[in-house]
Amino acid sequence: MISSLLNGFSIAVVANLLVSNKNEQLTNIILKAATLAAGCFLVSVFAMVNIVMTTTPGGYLQEVSVNDFQISRTVGLLTFMIGLFALTTMIALSGWTKSKKVGRFTTIVGILTLILIFVTMIRFNF
Repeated sequence: MISSLLNGFSIAVVANLLVSNKNEQLTNIILKAATLAAGCFLVSVFAMVNIVMTTTPGGYLQEVSVNDFQISRTVGLLTFMIGLFALTTMIALSGWTKSKKVGRFTTIVGILTLILIFVTMIRFNF
């Protein structure tokens, strides 16, 4: 569910940057980060859907074991983490398109966001 929500935000940023007339290097980096985040969150959603569908009682006709989830779990976790890095990079860089003062603020917010996400994830023993 979280990946789906973050994917929607990333796609909205990509769409807005694609229709803008700005063709600056920083805008292109933000566009690339948003595209990477959207793609990674989308892969994460499908990896986790695979796990949910496999574990649904009566939804899978074969016996399953923990090893059957290894690829989906690994791919889902890696793409989710890459997506988080790309999304926070996008947040951190966004202010630099306006001014140095706003850029410093958004960079601090991006770094704090990433730190707090990791602190929360460590608590859940990912």
